[in-house]
Formats: sequence, structure tokens, C-alpha cells
Amino acid sequence: MEREDLPALRALGFEDSELKELGLWEPATADPSALAEMYVRRSKKKDTLSSLRAHVRIMCEQARRDNTQIRRVWFEQKSASKAYIRREEFESATAAIVAGLSKTLYVLKTSRLSRRGMGQVGLLLDTLEEKQARIYVTAEHLDSRYNRGMLAWVSEQAREQAKDIAEFTKIGIDSNKADGKWTGGVTPYGLESPKGSGKLRRNAEYPTSRRIADLLLATRTPASIAETLNSEGVPTRHGKKWRAQTIIHLTMSPAWAGLVPNRERVRDENGNPTDKYRRTADPLLDADGEPVSCGEGVVSYAEFVKIRALISGRSRAGSGSAIGSKRRGVRQPVTILTDLFKCPHCAGPMGNGGRNYNCRNRAVQGPSACSGAATQRERAEDGITQLWMAHIVSLSPESETIQNIARRWLQYRDPATEDRKRNVAAALEQAVGRRERLEKEFFVIGGMDEERFDRLREQLGAQIHALKTELDELSKEADLSPLMDAEALTAIWESEGVEGRRALLKAAIKSVTITPAKFRGDRTPILDRLVVEWRDAKDPEALAATDRGVEYVERTRQRRKAAEAA
Repeated sequence: MEREDLPALRALGFEDSELKELGLWEPATADPSALAEMYVRRSKKKDTLSSLRAHVRIMCEQARRDNTQIRRVWFEQKSASKAYIRREEFESATAAIVAGLSKTLYVLKTSRLSRRGMGQVGLLLDTLEEKQARIYVTAEHLDSRYNRGMLAWVSEQAREQAKDIAEFTKIGIDSNKADGKWTGGVTPYGLESPKGSGKLRRNAEYPTSRRIADLLLATRTPASIAETLNSEGVPTRHGKKWRAQTIIHLTMSPAWAGLVPNRERVRDENGNPTDKYRRTADPLLDADGEPVSCGEGVVSYAEFVKIRALISGRSRAGSGSAIGSKRRGVRQPVTILTDLFKCPHCAGPMGNGGRNYNCRNRAVQGPSACSGAATQRERAEDGITQLWMAHIVSLSPESETIQNIARRWLQYRDPATEDRKRNVAAALEQAVGRRERLEKEFFVIGGMDEERFDRLREQLGAQIHALKTELDELSKEADLSPLMDAEALTAIWESEGVEGRRALLKAAIKSVTITPAKFRGDRTPILDRLVVEWRDAKDPEALAATDRGVEYVERTRQRRKAAEAA
């Protein structure tokens, strides 16, 4: 009959002859009071097999002095610095004692017993005491029957040491990241990190990765890009086919822009930290709120923000599932009046019905909900374009609508600046909070000397002043002169896609309603049927420009139609 732990002992490098000398060859058959469990843990890679075998020999020698046989050796590899890690083999060893299979648990040192302190060790000692069992720590010669208080104290020291190790490790990683060093992991497609450099650089994959970025900036969907690459026979890094999700994951990594990714510790269902970290979709920011660079990137930070906004705009949160939260695709918009156009009968939304806008309540709920309304899509959009441009050129530069258009248009056209503004505002808020805590520490608690307080307050003051200056610069009003000229305004409108035009319309319009047709096929001019609720009124002094604006827009529309027909 073979021992259950024989495979593990052989894996540790023991020869059969030595196992016989140590009493670990034959299965133990003595009374439970003369049997023991042995727990051996390899905490880190530098613990060689030679040292582990020495641990076993030391504990076997103690068992021989105690006239005790080792029933089973429990071995596992777990980090010594992670107090929250479950040690399954250790739990199995103690479970064997609780089950009455043996009465002693041998461990080499208290740190090998537990890193969770007196809380766990105390409960364990209570359990073993009820079973008239004991723990013996061989290196420190602690017997739980006689040295319970000392064992609890030493275990608490081990707990504090685990916290120190974890803290020192975190400080080391965080300092490397703050210095702009790549701390390891899989690099994004198109980049690599030469061993020992701590920096990212472009590799042979860069041309394809840059091509993916250019296609995304041209509003191509990840699925269509994947299809293009697969049809051309371009493989991924691992020689597989491209998928839309592969490209989405790539675009969500700040490292793709050569930036240090921020990371969060994953917690279990009880909120306790685990040994896993996950990189977020946001870059690490320095004390000034600037993204920290760790080398070359495939895209710039501005391009990264723009691409992420495009990807996020194409999906929405979906329902959870057994494997986590899902996001569902969003059909790309083709109409500019969605969310603005209202039915004249039920005041419900008018949505895209192909060539027409029609009442969605009628389409979904039937005639009992609404008698319905419909109008040709191209006709309605041409009409609202003329009305919008005529209204905008009639407004004064101080108009709230003009300012709102400037903000919304800049958010759409220059998301990097808007994102930077949010980052600076957040950094400013944090700096102000640190200054308040510093003043509380000095004036209320009294735990800081005046010289150190003055130095820290001066540093924080300089940081807050710099952040305020940058935020003021980022918040300067944009040049609104293009919105005052019909020709320039038309050029802006024509340069935008559907999303951009929607943003421009929503900045000026609350809602649009079409009056009911007088009869089937009513050809009343669309400008006479669209009723617009504007966000503010026209400037009386600028009304003279309205007719000129409408005429210019109409001429532009006719030229575009003629070009399309040709």
C-alpha cells in the first residue's frame, strides 16, 4: 500500500531510500494520538527544492523526538506576502486533525502557519484544543499546549510583516509606473517592451496597428475592419483570425497610446482584496493631472480619446448573464432629427421609417394609440437645416444657444481637450482636498510641526495655482465667428456627419413638430409645416440676416443635389 503523499514527496526530490530513513515510506498506522500532519509551503520561487527538503527533515527530526509518525505531508506553493490567499492544503491538514485522523500539526515557522494574525490562529487553536490536538512550530519551538500566548503574538507579527511586504511591493510598482516605466504584461498589438528597458516601442506589427487606428478614426466599425484584415490574410499576433472584440480590446488600452494604464485591485464577493489586478481603460495621471507616458504609442492621446468615444458610442449596457455584464451594439444613426421630431397628434417621437419619418407610437402600438403622422425624411431634414441656419445667424454672439453650440461642437470635434479639462478639474479637486486635510492635521489635530506644514502648504498652493491656470486656459471660449456667417456656418454643417449635425441641432432646438397634413399628398412647403421650439429667441437686430441665410442655404442645397445627380 502506497502513501497518499508519495507523489508530492518525490516531486520535492526525495529518493526512496531517504524517505525510508525519514519514516515517510510506509503508510502511518499508529493511534491518532501518535500521528501528525506536516505542512510545507513554498512561498516564493527562490525557495529551492533543497531548502524545502531541509524543512521536511527538520520537522521529521522533531517528530522522531516526539515519538510521532507523520501521517501525511501537505505541500503547496503560495505567496507569503498575500494574507488574503486561501491555502487549500493547509485547510486540508487542519481538517484531518478536526476529523480525528491525527493530533499534531507540524509547521516550520509561524509565518508558514498563517499570515492572518491572531484572529485566524486563535480560532484554530480553540478548535484544536477541543479535539485535544496541538500545533508545533519547529523553528521557534512553540507548542500550542504551553505557548498559546506566544504563538498568537508571533502570528500577529507575521501578519504585520505580510502587510509590510505587500505595501513595499505596491510602492515599488507604483513608483515605477509614476516614473513612466512599463511594469510588465502583454503589450498592445503594434508595440513591444525590450527586456530590461521598461519602455514601449513600435515593432513589426506597427503598420497594421496604425492602419486599424486610421480606419477607426474614419468611423469604420471594428467588425468591418476585422473582415478586411481577414480577407487580406493578415493574422493576429498569435496567427489567428481577427474579431471585432479583439480590436475593441486593443482600442481600450491606454498603452496603445504609449501611456501607463491605471490599475485596480480586484476584490472578492466580500470586498476583500485578492492577488489580481485589472488594468482600467484610463491612463495613470501624474500630480498635475497629465497622462504618464511609458514610451512610443501607435496613436496619440487625442486619437485614443476620439477612438474610445467612437467605440463607446456604438454600444450600450445590456443585461447581465452568467458570465458577466454584456454590452450590445447600437445601430449607427442615419437621421438627424431623431429625439427631436415629435408627432403633432400624440406628441410622441417621430422615428426613422426608411424613406419617411413616422410616428413611433402608431407604428408600435397601432391606431388606437395615435392616428399617426408621416413625412418624407429628406424633405424634413432639408427644411430643418434651412431653419436652423437661419436661426443661428440671427443670434447675437452672447446668445446662450451660441455658447451651447460652441461647447457641444467642441466636445464632438475635440474630445481630447474636453477630456483633459475633466482630468484637470478632478486633479484640482483632489489638490484642494489635500490642502484641507493638511490644514486640519496642523490646526486641529496638531500632529505636524510648523516648518513641514509651511513647506507642504507652499507646494500644494503652487500645484493648485498651476491647475487653476490650466483650467482657465482650457475653458476659454472658442472662436464663434464662423457661427455668425452663413457661408462659414454652411461649411461647418457640410463637414459634419450625422452625429455632428445632431449635436449642432440639439444645442439650439428643444423639439420639432410637423403640423398635420390638410389632405393626402399635401404639398404645403415644409418650412411652413415645421414648428420649432428654440432654446432662445432671435436677436431682433440680426433678423435682417435671416433671409440672406435662407437663400444661401437653399442655393447650397440645390448645388449639392445637382452634383449628386451628375
